[in-house]
Amino acid sequence: MPLWKHYHLPTTVSEALAQLRAYGGEARVVAGGTDLLLELQQGRKPPVAALVDITRISEMTIIREADGYLYLGAGVTHTSITNSPILISHATCLVESCGVIGGPQVRNVATIGGNVAHALPAGDGTLSLVALEAEAEIAKTDDGSPDAVIRQWRPIQSLFKGPGKSAVDQSRELIVQFRFRPTGPGEATAFKRIMRPQGVALPILGLAVWVRARGDRIENAVIENARLALGPAGPAPLRAAQAEAFLRGKPFTAELLPAVAEMILKDARLRTSPHRATAEYRRELILPLVERALTLAVNRAVTGVVEPEGVDEG
Repeated sequence: MPLWKHYHLPTTVSEALAQLRAYGGEARVVAGGTDLLLELQQGRKPPVAALVDITRISEMTIIREADGYLYLGAGVTHTSITNSPILISHATCLVESCGVIGGPQVRNVATIGGNVAHALPAGDGTLSLVALEAEAEIAKTDDGSPDAVIRQWRPIQSLFKGPGKSAVDQSRELIVQFRFRPTGPGEATAFKRIMRPQGVALPILGLAVWVRARGDRIENAVIENARLALGPAGPAPLRAAQAEAFLRGKPFTAELLPAVAEMILKDARLRTSPHRATAEYRRELILPLVERALTLAVNRAVTGVVEPEGVDEG
């Protein structure tokens, strides 16, 4: 049995939505296909009537700055993200997280929209978008007027219903692009992941951090605001709200870090995975991840020096 019968290459959002509608829920969106095609081949998802390839829709494959936001097309590849000067400077955590996904061949075709649509709690790029407080533009056809397209901005965290369960109806809705505020003076981000190499590296735990801090060096830095996104630590990417509230107004010291880790553990729902790590081991990783990611982000915020770093192996 073929995995799909028809393959479409629309060049506009409205054309892609029309093709999804024409198949009455039996078509799926594809870009890099690094997740979807494997699921079809391995029988984890049933064959579909058609695949709608969005890689030729120009507005979904660009990175741009406008109106105080950075806009990132859902069809932008991880390689394009890691090579983007504006993202390196103003969304460093996203560059670091997308740079550790798979290998070079995967990053050359896999897209940020696919990472979010897959709705995994440990999605690396997804965690960084959560820390950046990104919004996603979702397009769908109007039920009353099928030729009309409705577009709506939704908070990134509203797109997840559970592990691998997206709140985006992939048979009739399309993630077009993301937007978020670039980091400004006194603001910075960082991403750290601990992984277990097994062919393609499997993330054990990842942490994305956004901070605003004052001071001219890390020794006298005071954290004015922070956002922490952790995964996998529950059914969806986790915002560590208690730790964020605890950090506001605190001088950055080494003694602060264990308390932050404890606050994160109050929100986290860690579990044992037979292929990755036990819940107990993941608990032990919270503190070193906080030490690495938060320290790096605060140092970047007060010094203004940004140099993306690679992955930490467990």
